[in-house]
Amino acid sequence: MSDAIHYFPKDFKWGTATAAHQVEGDTGNNQWAVWEQTPGNIRTSERVGLACDWWRNAEADFDRMVELGLNAHRLSVEWSRIEPQEGRFDDAAIDRYRQMLLGLRQRGIEPMVTLHHFTNPIWLEEQGGWETAKAAPRFQRFVARVVQSLGDLCDLWCTVNEPNIYAIMGYLTDDGHMPPGRPGDFNLTLRVIRNMLLGHAAAYQTLHEHQPLARVGIAHHMREFQALRPNHLLDQLVTRLQDHAFNQSILDALTRGRWGPILGRGAEQSARAVRGALDWIGLNYYSRTRSHFDAKRRNMLFSNIADTPGGEMSDHGYGEIYPEGLMHCLRRLARYRLPLYITENGLPDDDDDQRPAFIVRHMRVLWQAVQFNYKIQGYYHWSLIDNFEWGQGWRMKFGLYEVNPQTQERKARPSAWLYRDIAKANALSSDIVRRHTPELLPVLFP
Repeated sequence: MSDAIHYFPKDFKWGTATAAHQVEGDTGNNQWAVWEQTPGNIRTSERVGLACDWWRNAEADFDRMVELGLNAHRLSVEWSRIEPQEGRFDDAAIDRYRQMLLGLRQRGIEPMVTLHHFTNPIWLEEQGGWETAKAAPRFQRFVARVVQSLGDLCDLWCTVNEPNIYAIMGYLTDDGHMPPGRPGDFNLTLRVIRNMLLGHAAAYQTLHEHQPLARVGIAHHMREFQALRPNHLLDQLVTRLQDHAFNQSILDALTRGRWGPILGRGAEQSARAVRGALDWIGLNYYSRTRSHFDAKRRNMLFSNIADTPGGEMSDHGYGEIYPEGLMHCLRRLARYRLPLYITENGLPDDDDDQRPAFIVRHMRVLWQAVQFNYKIQGYYHWSLIDNFEWGQGWRMKFGLYEVNPQTQERKARPSAWLYRDIAKANALSSDIVRRHTPELLPVLFP
């Protein structure tokens, strides 16, 4: 049989994604550094420590990106390094980020810089963080300094990573293991999301003032919500409510300039400022959620979640592997007629027994979406290396490369070479599938 090949666009971006706190090490001046000092806040009782030692030696992992044939990487800059005290900026930290971006550029890797990825300087947290309207102008000041200092090395910016996750895990759910760890406040959760979107809009304006040709977007986490009991009316209702609150309300605010019925609850500020503040949309997609009615969970829109009976779960019950949901999310985003990036997609898989099939199945869905002429510009796998997975510590292994945090040794997992073959070919082919996941060959290339 001749080789069947699914090609991607010739300028497609193949990359990986990381966050500063999870990989740099010694990020001791943000709210996560304070959070991890309280026993129980990190499930493994570990501390971030050196993380993956990027602050001293990120370039070694940049070389691994070259080894995989990648041409893009999404990384974040740590606000608490650049502005360690309010109004005081650290030129040495900025210089180190310049070295990192230059190192990527020299290797033919285009950087996407995320400006806020879950971490706040301690001084901002002490002022209330994103609970207050003061956060947006302070973020805007920080962004202005970053673009002035790094704008010659980057024009692809992600303002805020997952405002819905940041707010829900910190202020709503009781199992988030994320600061500030004050669950159960639905109205405060909404206020935090609104303030982060206003911060995004302020950053968008500032980036374009300093860099007119900047490409500015946001990384939006979307999940596939489905009713646990498809024929149950109340399950259907709470599923739609969850989907609107989690997936749609942020998109409505950013594209229509209105908070909507859920996000607007208790709103004091207009959403007009955020309307149209998007040059592209980033999609963070991982999993499907099954929802069912629960009268006791008022603050969760009377809904609870469960696993799909018989569904394939990733390590530690992190989530169900459901590639079809990627298409469903992309179809929704395509109607906005903006360029799209998959800014995160991956799974924890210590022994790498699920990741190869995960990558191949998601690549097939991604290729199908390209055939519909959806404006997909690139894919960033989460993640290049194992890293300190927030409140989960080191137990979640998302990396294409295994990391020993004690010795800082790296070891490529088999899925790294699969991703290399796809990126270098700019295609998913029957030959690649045959070599890495032969069990999928009759399904994908009958």
